[in-house]
Amino acid sequence: MRMTRHVEAPSPLAAALGVPRAIIPHVDDLGMCHAGNRAFLELAARKLVTCGSVMVPCPWFMEIAEAAAADQSLDLGVHLTLTSEWRHYRWRALSTRSPASGLVDADGFLPRDLATLRRGLVVEAAEAELRAQVKAALAAGLRPTHLDAHMAGAMLPELLPLHVSLAREIGAVPVLPRRIGFAPDPEAYERCVAALEAAGLPLPDGIRGTLAVPAEAAREGYRRMIATLPEGVTHLALHACTPGDIEAIAPDHAGWRMREYELFAEGAVAGWCGEGGVAMVGYREVARVWAGVDEPSPPLMGERVG
Repeated sequence: MRMTRHVEAPSPLAAALGVPRAIIPHVDDLGMCHAGNRAFLELAARKLVTCGSVMVPCPWFMEIAEAAAADQSLDLGVHLTLTSEWRHYRWRALSTRSPASGLVDADGFLPRDLATLRRGLVVEAAEAELRAQVKAALAAGLRPTHLDAHMAGAMLPELLPLHVSLAREIGAVPVLPRRIGFAPDPEAYERCVAALEAAGLPLPDGIRGTLAVPAEAAREGYRRMIATLPEGVTHLALHACTPGDIEAIAPDHAGWRMREYELFAEGAVAGWCGEGGVAMVGYREVARVWAGVDEPSPPLMGERVG
C-alpha cells in the first residue's frame, strides 16, 4: 500500500509546539489486559511515556478507568474498537447483540479483522457503537484528549467523518498522522487530513510503532528508530506489557511487547531521545493547540455524545 502524503517542512504541529523534532510515545490497547495497564501506569508515572488509549469493550477497561478517574493528569484517549483479533481472548460490542449490525460474528464477538469488518459494515451501527464507547469512557471518569483507531477500523472511509466529528464533540484530537502506510483508503484519508490542515488543525507528521523483532535485535532496532526520526512530530504506537497475562492471551506477540516495556522501563529510549534532541510530548499538548484554533465546526453525524 502506498504511503499517504509527503511530510512538508516545516511541520505545522512541531512549529505550534515549539519543538523541531518530537515523539508522542503512546501505549495502545489499554484495558485489553492487566499487563498493558500495569506497564502504562508505571511508565507514565516515571514520565517514560506520555499518553495511551483505552479499549472500552475489553475485560480490563475498568482497571484503567479507575486509575484515570483517580489521576486526572493521565493523558488518555479512547482506542475506538470495532475488531477483536485474538484467538481465545475476545470482546463484544457494547451497543448490540444483533448479527445484522455487522459487529457480531458467529461466536458473538466483534469481527476478527478489518476485512471482515468492512464486508459487513453498517455505518449506522458502527456509529452507535463508537458513540457508546466514548459515552462509557466519559461515564467512567475519563476525560479523553484524543481518539484513535484500533486496527484502523475507525479509519475506514465510511467512518472517517465520524472519527473526526466525534473527537471534536468532546474537545479531543483525532489521531490521523499526515503520513501513514496503512490507510484502508489512501485517497479518502488524504482528503480528511487535508481538510483538517486547511482548518488550521495540525496533526502528527508520521507514525512508527512497536518492533516485532527477536530479542537480540530489539535494543538496536529501537535505538535506530529514535536515531532516524525525521523532523517534525512522530506518533509512536507502543504495545508495552509487563509479564503476566499477555503470555497466555497472545503468545506470539508477548515477547516483543514485554521487551518493549523493558527497554522503556530501563530508560534506554528516553536516553536516546535526550542524546538526539528529541522531545517527548503528549496529546494533551496537541489538544491545547487545537483548542486555540478558531475553526468552523465540522458537520456531525447523528446525535451528540451523551
